[in-house]
Amino acid sequence: MALTLLRLAPASARGLVAGAQRLAGVHTSVQHQRLYGPWAFVLGERTTKKLTESSKVITVDGNLCSGKSKIAKAVAEKLGMRHFPEAGIHYVDSTTGDGRLLDPELSGSCSLEKFYDDPKSNDGNSYRLQSWLYANRLLQYADALEHLLSTGQGVVLERSVYSDFVFLEAMYQQGFIRKQCVDHYNEVKKVTISQLLPPHVAIYIDVPVPEVQSRIQKKGDPHEMKVTAAYLQAIEDAYKKAFLPEMSEKSEVLQYSAREAQDAEKVVEDIQYLKFDKGPWLSQDDRTFHHLRMLVQDKLQVLNFTTIPVYLPEITIGAHQSDRVFCRFTELPGRRYSPGYNEDVGDKWIWLK
Repeated sequence: MALTLLRLAPASARGLVAGAQRLAGVHTSVQHQRLYGPWAFVLGERTTKKLTESSKVITVDGNLCSGKSKIAKAVAEKLGMRHFPEAGIHYVDSTTGDGRLLDPELSGSCSLEKFYDDPKSNDGNSYRLQSWLYANRLLQYADALEHLLSTGQGVVLERSVYSDFVFLEAMYQQGFIRKQCVDHYNEVKKVTISQLLPPHVAIYIDVPVPEVQSRIQKKGDPHEMKVTAAYLQAIEDAYKKAFLPEMSEKSEVLQYSAREAQDAEKVVEDIQYLKFDKGPWLSQDDRTFHHLRMLVQDKLQVLNFTTIPVYLPEITIGAHQSDRVFCRFTELPGRRYSPGYNEDVGDKWIWLK
C-alpha cells in the first residue's frame, strides 16, 4: 500500500516538473516554480517573519455527519484562514495532475462504500482503506503545514491525520481488522507524527449517536445508512477516551455540543481568547521551522516514513504488480507528460528547422 502511493507520488508532487512549450520548433520548459531550499535560509529568508497571531493550525473533528465541514468553513472564513476539506481516498488525485479521480486500482485498491456495505470483508478492504486514508491525510497535513510556513496564513482542516486513529480503534473494537494491523498502524503513526507539529487548536463536535443516525438517514447515502450504532458509538468512545486526552497535552482543545457548534461567532471568539501557552510550537525557532519546511514540501520524504518493512496481506503487493500499476498510472492523460507537452512527439529530440 505505502509502496504503491510512494511510486505514484513523484508524478503527483507539485513544483517538481514544469510544463513545456513549443518555441521556434524546440521544446522549452516554462519557468519552474521556485521551491524553498537551503540557500533561501542561508540568504536570510526566515519563517518567523511571516507568522502572525493568526498563523495557527486548527482542526475540526467529530463523528460521521457531525457538522465538521460547516464549522470548519465558517471558522476559516471569519479568521481569514485557508480551509482544507476532509481528505478522502482521492485527495492526491484531485489536487494533482489533471484533477481526474483515478479508479480503485490506482487509488489504494480500497473502497469506502465497500467498507460500509461489508466491513468484515475477508479481502482486507477495511485496513487497506484505513491505511490509504492515513497516507492521504498525512499528505494533506503536510500541505497545510507547508502553506502556513510559506505564507503565514493559518489553516483549518476537517479531521486531520492526528484524529485518524479513532476510526482504527473503532474498527478493531468491532472486529473489522486484525491485531497485527493495529500494531502496524501504531508503528506508522509513531514514526510519522513525530516528524510534524500538532495543531494549535483541536475542535471536537460532540453529537450523540442517535442524532448522528438521524442525520445519516436524512442525508440518504445508501452506503452510510448501513453503518451500525455500535460502530458509531465506538468512534465516539475513541474520541473521548483517547483522542481528546492525547490532544489536550499538546494542543488547545475546544468541545461543543451539536447546538453550540452552530454558533460560529462563539467558536471564533473562544479561539481568540485562547492563550496558546502549551505545545511544541512554543519551542520552535527559525532553524527548526526551516527543517520542517524542507520536510513537508518533499512529499516523497513525508511518505517514506510510512514504509515500514513488514508483511501484511491487507496492504502488501508484489514488485511486478507495483510496476504494472505504476506504468498504467504514467500512461494516463495528464500524468505522462507535463501540461503543454506535445504528446505526438513524446520524448524524441526536436531539431531546429
